[in-house]
Amino acid sequence: MPSVPDFVRVVDSHTEGEPTRVVIEGWPAPRGATMSERRDDLRENFDHLRRAVVCEPRGHDAIVGALLTPPVNADSAAGIIFFNNGTYLGMCGHGLIGVVRTLEYLGRLSPGKARFDTPVGTVCAELSADGSVTIENIASYLHARDVSVDVPGYGTVVGDIAWGGNWFFITHSELVPVEMSRERELNRFTQAIQDAIRAQGITGADNGDIDHIEISAAPSRADADCRNYVLCSGGVYDRSPCGTGTSAKMASLHARGELALGERWHQEGMAGGLFTGWVSEGINGTLTPHVKGTAFVTGEATLRFDASDPFRLGIPVAVNVSA
Repeated sequence: MPSVPDFVRVVDSHTEGEPTRVVIEGWPAPRGATMSERRDDLRENFDHLRRAVVCEPRGHDAIVGALLTPPVNADSAAGIIFFNNGTYLGMCGHGLIGVVRTLEYLGRLSPGKARFDTPVGTVCAELSADGSVTIENIASYLHARDVSVDVPGYGTVVGDIAWGGNWFFITHSELVPVEMSRERELNRFTQAIQDAIRAQGITGADNGDIDHIEISAAPSRADADCRNYVLCSGGVYDRSPCGTGTSAKMASLHARGELALGERWHQEGMAGGLFTGWVSEGINGTLTPHVKGTAFVTGEATLRFDASDPFRLGIPVAVNVSA
């Protein structure tokens, strides 16, 4: 039986409807000189804690966890490893916004800019006095455009493959309307796309696993440019407009000549929340996405792990992940 602490303390928040659970005490420090090494150590030695903290019966499928670590870089506020019900994430936009508001709530962060180390690089977040948070994500880009995927039961689906801190397949397919009342159908459809992408050997750069499927559709609110449905790597949809998904979407739009540097993009999520984004030119001609949103702290908890509890390590979900 793997080692389990007596308790883990967490602070919960939601960003435009999508929950984040920040671990602030009790989790053993992961080993590694880099954030990717620490993430790998978590996967190899502490994956039982990932399940215990975010899966049922203590959590639920939509929760994204965030483990705080000491920073790798001297000028960073902290390191962060994001994880969900199925796997680990390179970056998480809504989660970073939630972490910033959590650190503010704990008195560890004041309005202004702060840097954070993640497994895919160092990112920046600016906390405003009104509580909004603007993240400056890692460089994002369009990897391949108009990729055709033969999806059993649905036919050919065409979309772009883009990087925003996670790999995305972004399609404008209208086979299933992007409406909350059609969520189950959207889940089946996007999971079928993901299964087909993997079966056909379609990947991102360096064989990166495309573990997020994004459908872009017409918005339901007048101040939005687009509404999306994003299937996350754990097999559930993102309630928020998805920070890394918005980054990937803007990278695709910019590459197509449909979004100028500095032009605002307003991305609506399934729950009705809104992210405002734009892109700027980064180092060596790269593209830097900026995403602004708001999070709210919803609670604090001390998670207990009774040795006699048959479900103290959570109820694992059956998802197809390879990240």
